[in-house]
Amino acid sequence: MSLRRIARAPWELLKHAFGWLVLFELRNKVMLAPSAVRLRRFESTETSRLAAALASMPSALVATVIATHRRPEELESAVRSALAQTVHDQVVIVVDDGAGLPELPDDPRLFAVSLSRNTGVAGVVRNVGIRLTRSRYVAFLDDDNLWEPDHLERALTVLNSADGPDGIYTALRRVLPDGTEHDTLSVPFDRHRAARESFLDTNAFVARRNSTLHFSRLHRTPKVLPREDWELIYRYSRGHTVHHVPHATVRYLVNPGSFYTTWSG
Repeated sequence: MSLRRIARAPWELLKHAFGWLVLFELRNKVMLAPSAVRLRRFESTETSRLAAALASMPSALVATVIATHRRPEELESAVRSALAQTVHDQVVIVVDDGAGLPELPDDPRLFAVSLSRNTGVAGVVRNVGIRLTRSRYVAFLDDDNLWEPDHLERALTVLNSADGPDGIYTALRRVLPDGTEHDTLSVPFDRHRAARESFLDTNAFVARRNSTLHFSRLHRTPKVLPREDWELIYRYSRGHTVHHVPHATVRYLVNPGSFYTTWSG
């Protein structure tokens, strides 16, 4: 056995025992902790600053949080797909990451705010949206993706059922930039498998609001994996039940220029 293989043996044993995604995230939290603390303070300051402007926002059954940055055309389509849901008891909040807001559809359920500066951290942008809303459930949609009209209805039917889970995620229909369908990602939830495969995405996730429903504030470059989506759902499932609905309700753009679209599943 080579010295290199001997040196790697402990790492391989740890990956087998805990899962490589779990180990990578532990490393991230140690290495990136200082910046996460600063971003947590910024997030709280921004939430307080923006709350006054949204004092008239009504409470709703579900709040949809859309984070955006310099994608005006895509954002408008995403917002319209959120507002077109068969569930009307919702508010939609768009949080811009410091670039400025484009013109958006006129709808009393739609609210939009802009951070005072760009953070480049999707988790912080989404967290501001979560903290500015008051709802029983929270859903998430990126500015370049779309929901089918029944996305929230299918999720809430399961969540509100007898002995229903705390969170659910539906299947993703992954679409290439030219509009052709790439495939459908539909993987039943298994926490052991999730520690080793990154098949979780918050565009399909709807969850009961509680203190654990917040995103990581780590600054993730393309080399910093796993993604915020995986981290949120995996951590949420530690103390709450999560189920999968094998019905595709999300049209997910597979953007070759974005590392967020790379899955192992």
